Amino acid sequence: MPLPKMPTKPAALLSPKEYPKADNTKPAKALKAAPTEKAKPAVAVTQNRKKVSVSESGGASNVSTIVSQVSSPAVSPAVAKKATPAPRITPDHLVAAKAKAAQNPNKSGTSRAADKAGVTKLFVLDTNVLMHDPTSLFRFEEHDVYLPMITLEELDDHKKGMSEVARNARQVSRSLDALVGDIDHHEIEKGIALSKLGNKDAGGHLYFQTKLQIGALPPGLPQGKADNQILGVVRALEQEFPGRPIVLVSKDINMRIKARAMGLPAEDYFNDHVLEDSDLLYSGIVQLPDDFWNKHGKGIETWQENKNGLSSTFYRITGPVIPSLLVNQFVYLEPKNGEASFYGQVRQINGKTAVLQTLRDYGHIKHSVWGITSRNREQNFALNLLMDPECDFVTLLGQAGTGKTLLALAAGLAQVLETKTYNEIIVTRVTVPVGEDIGFLPGTEEEKMSPWMGAFDDNLEVLNKSDNDAGDWGRAATQDLIRSKIKIKSLNFMRGRTFVNKFLIIDEAQNLTPKQVKTLVTRAGPGTKIICLGNIAQIDTPYLTEGSSGLTYVVDRFKGWAHSGHVTLARGERSRLADHASEIL
Repeated sequence: MPLPKMPTKPAALLSPKEYPKADNTKPAKALKAAPTEKAKPAVAVTQNRKKVSVSESGGASNVSTIVSQVSSPAVSPAVAKKATPAPRITPDHLVAAKAKAAQNPNKSGTSRAADKAGVTKLFVLDTNVLMHDPTSLFRFEEHDVYLPMITLEELDDHKKGMSEVARNARQVSRSLDALVGDIDHHEIEKGIALSKLGNKDAGGHLYFQTKLQIGALPPGLPQGKADNQILGVVRALEQEFPGRPIVLVSKDINMRIKARAMGLPAEDYFNDHVLEDSDLLYSGIVQLPDDFWNKHGKGIETWQENKNGLSSTFYRITGPVIPSLLVNQFVYLEPKNGEASFYGQVRQINGKTAVLQTLRDYGHIKHSVWGITSRNREQNFALNLLMDPECDFVTLLGQAGTGKTLLALAAGLAQVLETKTYNEIIVTRVTVPVGEDIGFLPGTEEEKMSPWMGAFDDNLEVLNKSDNDAGDWGRAATQDLIRSKIKIKSLNFMRGRTFVNKFLIIDEAQNLTPKQVKTLVTRAGPGTKIICLGNIAQIDTPYLTEGSSGLTYVVDRFKGWAHSGHVTLARGERSRLADHASEIL
């Protein structure tokens, strides 16, 4: 804006016409009052003002106009991602974020508002996040990651030992060393690109605490505690970089509660969750609409094939429901007008065309598996998967009493002792106690695992019922034969093994982490079948939830594969007492 016209005589006023007009195309931005230098050392606003000098000579005066030169704030690299300033979060963004809170309750209000405004966030990581998922540094997409110095100290304290936590701490340390290995000390403050090691999904930068940052904490909180020091760093970052959304990420529930009580945004690390809601978990079963045959029966092809000594009917159908189906998914149609029910399994999908195969009725006594028949629709689906030699990986979910263990053991004994499809049955499970631990156990590996295998002993008593005419000697010989074909193994010694022609049953798989499930499933050699059993409502591992369980992980990842199948067992068949207790308790 140009300077106004100089007055012709002292104390003369200029007319409004003589004042220059401001340029409307570039409105002046109002500068907010900057905090004190102690609270905001990284953003410095310098104002150099020239002094006013008034000199009068010959009735005229030369008045030098006050000129204020305000330099642009010197923003730290932790605040500015690029040369262009990031948009600020307005109250409208906060209102829109509250509207979406019900849709995504895991995120804090600040995080939702930042997503609405399109602002990149600065995530301050707690140590337990890194020890829970060592790749969490590269899981925040375009957002930045900030590591306080106390986090590095705690990583150093937990790196010793052979536990999963110690291994994760050492892996994080190796990743950090690779990121900062060739970076100069003065360039660390500018931020290190997280995509440096080849993680293309990580578009943000990594920042370390390179100076002492003291935030005002409520009186009474111990300053020496690690959690409180991290909270102080978050408070100091908010004071240092106002307008930038800064979010604390922690797996510690109490720390998140303290942070929110102090007015700091905090949220859980939910990037490892397979599903946000366990109700959306793939069930493996879908009910066909009542008008299915009317819409899909035109141009249907039907034929019969003999596979593995069994005759099955196949249907090739085309229609709008087909794209929503998955391979090896079970479909059923139970008309209410008295027509025959249809139970099938999807074998092939090609666009809007699918091949359905009819199922074998294991509810009939002549098709019993080791004396066991299915009592409901879901159990019949499960037995079709368990007895299918083309299905290498089976997952069964269900509440207590739905028959998961009994069906798996019966199918294993039938295929090991009768058809000789597999050599032996291997049973393993996670040794997580429900109550107090019973301590060290003497004996061999199988003797140590025997207290955890009470469920299998109970089911073996049911399966050992043989002909009463065989006598005590015959029943004892059968029981010894069955025992010789069942091996009980511990998870601690699974790494490096390869199972060939085995029937592997993993019980209580909901207590496994995704890494542990991967370790077990990758042990499968040629001719091995793996069955995962579990109930995600009974997770005993402290750091697992229904969304992050290894069982949920494999169910979601294996769906649609031609050699895997999944069934969620719905109805309990243990006893009327157990069914009633599961409903009311």
